[in-house]
Amino acid sequence: MSAFTFEGGELHAECVPLARIAAEIGTPCYVYSRAALTDAYMTFSGAFAGRDHLVCYAVKASSSLGILDLFGRLGSGFDIVSGGELARVIAAGGDPGRVVFSGVGKSEAEIRAALNAGILCFNVESEAELLKIDRIAGEMGLSAPVSLRVNPDVDAGTHPYIATGLKQNKFGIAHADALSLYQRARSLAHVAVRGIDCHIGSQLTDIAPIAEALSKIAELVARLEAAGIALGHIDVGGGLGIRYQDESPPDLAAYARAVLSAFPDPRHKLLFEPGRLLTGPAGILLTRVEYLKRGEDRNFAVVDAAMNDLVRPALYEAWHEVRPVRESTGGERYDVVGPVCESGDFIARDRRLDLREGDLLAVMTAGAYGMSMASNYNTRPRAAEVMVDGDALYVIRTREEVRDLIARERRLPA
Repeated sequence: MSAFTFEGGELHAECVPLARIAAEIGTPCYVYSRAALTDAYMTFSGAFAGRDHLVCYAVKASSSLGILDLFGRLGSGFDIVSGGELARVIAAGGDPGRVVFSGVGKSEAEIRAALNAGILCFNVESEAELLKIDRIAGEMGLSAPVSLRVNPDVDAGTHPYIATGLKQNKFGIAHADALSLYQRARSLAHVAVRGIDCHIGSQLTDIAPIAEALSKIAELVARLEAAGIALGHIDVGGGLGIRYQDESPPDLAAYARAVLSAFPDPRHKLLFEPGRLLTGPAGILLTRVEYLKRGEDRNFAVVDAAMNDLVRPALYEAWHEVRPVRESTGGERYDVVGPVCESGDFIARDRRLDLREGDLLAVMTAGAYGMSMASNYNTRPRAAEVMVDGDALYVIRTREEVRDLIARERRLPA
């Protein structure tokens, strides 16, 4: 569903005019639709109705407590990659027993915190990590639940920065080494093998590499169980893409058929780690035009949002649709840029827009990897976040102030 539509010539989030949000909360501001988030989660989970499964929302996509709270109420588990994300899940009322902990560099402190919290499973990404978890669990008098994240060496066909399933990537355990490491894990006194995990990348728009990876994992599962290593769950990761411009992401029903065909045994619980798919289309970045600057080669619309608010265009050359909040047609070609002192500080390039100074713009499909990747570069306070629910709006993160940014800093002594 799209929760962002024009009514009476003005762009709304559900029933709330974006101009009202700008007036009350200010800009830049992230705006999310509760209805769109709920619909995305229920649609994804519903695709696997009738099969024991758990959707573990990938917290890194958008980690605000209001979003985590909403997904937790819907029954979601969580995929985390840091101790800080675990703390966020707990602060949002999430159940640690529905948390899987991924990531290649888990620290001792993070492992201890996760064991104390009683998480569902560690997705182990190296032999060294497996041995560290075993040692720490032994010192704590606990048994650590683990699965191995297996790297199937499959090209996901996505941006190289967000591909994770090739042998040159840092993630996971080589497919050829997995059986021997599972046998090693079975011999350890303080870990308990619970499952297997695979994730080949993000913004996947072709089902073929997904199916290839699933096939490799299915073959490995058969070999593991033939060796007497029983698996309670199979975590197929996340990464399904969304439409930003002209992409054609896989149909969810086709994806579900591929997963269920690869893993038909109902004894295996299926785990999923969607992030972008659930939050990306459900959020926008609201910004205001500060200046219109006409140059010899191109025109610039200088807005109050910048690369510190939405780094994806600068980092990945990612494309986001930009819509004027005041419905219009025609206009001139503009680069939409921010005030940060970098030539790479742009939101969009070469867009036809009918603009005046002071106009509001909505940067669409910004609900994933927007606020969660924001920074304070140029000593810019991070934006506010708002959740819209019908005709109501709730501030789920207040705007930072400069005093917040320097509060933990100290001058040198005289």
